[in-house]
Amino acid sequence: MLSFFRRIINSKAGVIVTFIVLGVIAIAFAAGDVTGLRGGNGGGLTGNYVVKVGGEKIGVADLESRMQSELQAARQQQPTMTMADMIAQGGLQAVLDRSVNSLALDVFGHDQGMVVSKRAVDGQIASIPGLRGPNGQFDPAIYQRLLQQRRLTDAQVRGDIARDLMAQQLILPTQGATQLPLKLALPYASLLLEKREGRIGFIPAQAMDTGAAPTDADIQAAYRRGIARYTVPQRRAIRYAIITPDLVKARATPTEQEVAQAYAQQKPLYAPVQKRDITQVVVLDQAGANALAAKVKGGASLADAARAAGLEPSVQKAMTKDAYRAATSAAVADAVFGAAKGALVGPVRGALGWVVARVDTITDVPGKTLDQARPEIVATLAKQKQQQALGAIHDALDDALARNATFDEAVADQKLAGQQTQPLLANGINPDAPATPPNPAIAPIVAAAFQMQDGDPAQLVPLGQDGGFALVALSRVVPATPRPLAQVRNAVVADIRADRARAAARKLAADVLAQVNKGMPLAQALSATGRPLPAPQAISAMRGQIASNPRGAQPGLVLMFSMVPGTAKLLEAPNGAGWLIVDLDRVTPGNASGDARLVGATRQDLGRIVGREYVDQFARAVRMQVGVKTDTGALARVRADLSGATPAAGN
Repeated sequence: MLSFFRRIINSKAGVIVTFIVLGVIAIAFAAGDVTGLRGGNGGGLTGNYVVKVGGEKIGVADLESRMQSELQAARQQQPTMTMADMIAQGGLQAVLDRSVNSLALDVFGHDQGMVVSKRAVDGQIASIPGLRGPNGQFDPAIYQRLLQQRRLTDAQVRGDIARDLMAQQLILPTQGATQLPLKLALPYASLLLEKREGRIGFIPAQAMDTGAAPTDADIQAAYRRGIARYTVPQRRAIRYAIITPDLVKARATPTEQEVAQAYAQQKPLYAPVQKRDITQVVVLDQAGANALAAKVKGGASLADAARAAGLEPSVQKAMTKDAYRAATSAAVADAVFGAAKGALVGPVRGALGWVVARVDTITDVPGKTLDQARPEIVATLAKQKQQQALGAIHDALDDALARNATFDEAVADQKLAGQQTQPLLANGINPDAPATPPNPAIAPIVAAAFQMQDGDPAQLVPLGQDGGFALVALSRVVPATPRPLAQVRNAVVADIRADRARAAARKLAADVLAQVNKGMPLAQALSATGRPLPAPQAISAMRGQIASNPRGAQPGLVLMFSMVPGTAKLLEAPNGAGWLIVDLDRVTPGNASGDARLVGATRQDLGRIVGREYVDQFARAVRMQVGVKTDTGALARVRADLSGATPAAGN
């Protein structure tokens, strides 16, 4: 997990995600899904604790805080997600399980005498890119400010990281035990070669009658039933100010004095220099080097003579004397750079042995005057000054936000041009102008805004790779709102007709299925409907083709591999387009005994699964050893508090 949040963090806005992850640190990082484990049965605990793990406890406030952090993380992918939605999808139990597993492993590790050093935790925190200042180094001020913004403490963050590192130490060796015998892999590999053949028929909804025009009552009822379909998701109006290199271009232009000073400071860079291509051989003893040099002087090439002695020549390209001196020694460099082109040099004592070398080419590179060097010096200085100017604005805005300055105050102080979007969806589209594509230039701004909560302070968000960034604040949050029926009446009518067509197609498909399962050929059963339906298509595939398709196999093929030969099944077509009837004719078993490569690959895949199973069993054993006890009453109260429901009597 640590590597996961390192990948997604590259900004201060992104650091929020870091702390969200730290707030719900789990042990899933080890590719072992141990989040499905359940705690002990309830009862017995009192006070503000939900679970007791060994001598440690998970408090009500801690669990609720972790759920809030989990919700913020989930809203990155689903901005309209609510706490009730997450709890309904098992989010509360998942967060509790992860917390218990992490704590149980930590308790177990300490019981075995294992430790996580403060230095290791410091290193993990310092390595988070979003906590680095303009100089690229870890900035304690940014760290403390974000702790305050996310209502976390340094101890909480350090505790979660330490538990995560402890879990890594315990789980990674367990997961690595993935060896399996070949005989166990063979039947699974043979399954991948199993071939199935059949036919698939399609009954399109478009071919069905939709009946009389919907009445007003039908439309009203359909609108109420499908209100979510006609609801505009949550939108956010966003205020922002973009700071780009162009904004500071004028102040980033180097002066003549700066150019001259840079030229003087880098004068050796622009001085005339000689570069040589050199072939050299390093011999450990002088006698061997003398023998090698004698062979070359006798007519052999340096490369051939070296290889005959069991050595390998190296070619140094475009070497200056200073660079060559650093790589060898002063004596070798003086000798080589004092020789003519094609001359053999040595043996000369070098840093690692005796050097025999040949000068292959000599190139004299003329120096550059100030005027000649001016373009590259100006470009370099301009880039440096540009980054300094951007950094100065960034730091000034950062300091202003730390003093609780508003968006308007920060923008005015730096004389920036503030802008505001229309209320946008999370994908950047304005639902009131759906034909207008989202602006890709503000995509990071929109993404950051949908990570923020109403009332959060403005944030700095990086843009692109040129050092630009934006100051971002929420203007207002427009909750999900159903469109009035008058606006969507035509859409409701179209949906009613589509629902009727799908229902009619489903009924007709069921009739055809019944006939096929009684023995009637699929083509005949489709023809007997009296409707202009597409002819059935032959389908065949091997199980391995289904499993290896990166885009996902056709649903009909997938269904075919769960059927018994001589039977047919019904399947809804993608996007509600109608219904599919899959008819399986025959199954040809596979035999992988002659395919060592497939058996080996299957063995590796099974090994990874076994590794995860070992992790699962190990985590269960750890929980049993340290002892886990859940207060079901406290858990029910947390569930009720978070979802806004009233706990059942007796809880």
